[in-house]
Amino acid sequence: MTIVPVILSGGTGTRLWPLSREAYPKQFWPLVGAETMLQETAGRALGPDFAPPVVVCNEAHRFLVAEQLRAAGIAGARILLEPAGRNSAPAVAAAALLVAEQSPEAVLWLMAADAAITDPAALHAALGRAVVAARAGQIVTFGMQPTAPETGYGYIEAGAELPGAPGVQAVTRFVEKPDAAKAADFLAGGRHLWNSGMFVATAATLLAELEAHAPEVLRTVSAAIAAATRDLDFVRLGAEAFGAAPAISIDYAVMEKTRLAAVVPASIGWSDLGSWAALWEAGAKDASGNVATGPVEIVDSAGCFIRSEGMLTGVIGLKDIVVVTAEDAVLVMPRDRAQDVKQLVDQLRRAGRREATEHRRVYRPWGNYEGLIQGDRFQVKKIQVRPGQKLSLQKHFHRAEHWVVVNGTAIVHRDGEDIMLRENESIYLPLGCVHRLENPGMIPLNLIEVQVGAYLGEDDIVRIEDTYGRN
Repeated sequence: MTIVPVILSGGTGTRLWPLSREAYPKQFWPLVGAETMLQETAGRALGPDFAPPVVVCNEAHRFLVAEQLRAAGIAGARILLEPAGRNSAPAVAAAALLVAEQSPEAVLWLMAADAAITDPAALHAALGRAVVAARAGQIVTFGMQPTAPETGYGYIEAGAELPGAPGVQAVTRFVEKPDAAKAADFLAGGRHLWNSGMFVATAATLLAELEAHAPEVLRTVSAAIAAATRDLDFVRLGAEAFGAAPAISIDYAVMEKTRLAAVVPASIGWSDLGSWAALWEAGAKDASGNVATGPVEIVDSAGCFIRSEGMLTGVIGLKDIVVVTAEDAVLVMPRDRAQDVKQLVDQLRRAGRREATEHRRVYRPWGNYEGLIQGDRFQVKKIQVRPGQKLSLQKHFHRAEHWVVVNGTAIVHRDGEDIMLRENESIYLPLGCVHRLENPGMIPLNLIEVQVGAYLGEDDIVRIEDTYGRN
């Protein structure tokens, strides 16, 4: 019986602002290696023991998920689209219901898309122990061996070993994130483990426990599955039914109530990478304890985390400081205040700042665009279209556009006429004309767009036809 990996990719990673934002959260970034966190997570579940993954994600991220899985060579994934974020219990219920349609006794391996694991061999050994207990009807979580009195994680108190399941222990209780004194007691006592948020259970067991402890979650998500539409690898949950589901975590909904909770103690080099301090802990340090990524220069500094996404960033005489330079925002703070980034993001939201949720570069199913200059009645963007992709057939009521091809080849459909543009050629699109941009080539198409008009918002787009179902 193969294991079905279920990757929960609905988080926004607020504490890693300004890198992670709602429109492009941390699971889509390479944080500790060359691959993104989503790709690393999916890559841990490849081989003959595993079925293709089920990925549960925000509907707005569907093409990011599909493209990153394709780039990593992961085929056959089913991408389950949440019309609204409702926390982990509805996401788990949707995945269990989807898998149970074909195989109720299939073993699900539930995991977040954004955790780092440095010892995959130890992970798979722990997974093997968990699967034995899961097939016997348990819901097994992975308990990480604490290495410090961490106050940012929940804890699990482990009990006696389960009969017939070597290396798997009963869960005595789950403990909320403790204060520093209690965390120190947990570390010294040796009975408490960090709650990793990974679970292993059969689809049938999960659904039975949801029915027993969170029936409203199961009822509403069952209705959302019944109303789902399927489009290629995407399964779109019924919006009205899913929106009515209680917003609750699987920990609160099931794990803290069930009698079937078990834990596999494991030491696998795990981190949820939930803060810049956690990334400093996980990073490769220089002789002064600094972690640097990107174009960074350091003078007389120690214990710092410095990351730049492109702009040269220099630091002098700093100690235990975080500096993160994004394309449109800079974060500077003491490393021990890493848990407070959410306060700043909330403040930016209240102020209506776009930077709270969006990057300057905005990703679309066909590629991306990036704002370069904005002034009174005009703005300039850089647009990149992936090979073989095309924008929607559209028109605007308030702006005209001028496109200049930087490199690649473009086919422009303008008011029924097809025009081919090559490098350094341009075209004018008057206000109200029906137009579309397409990349017929084998390399990315890059162009500069100049917009002129009384209103330049992204909502001034009338889609007449769209390959990606957005009209």
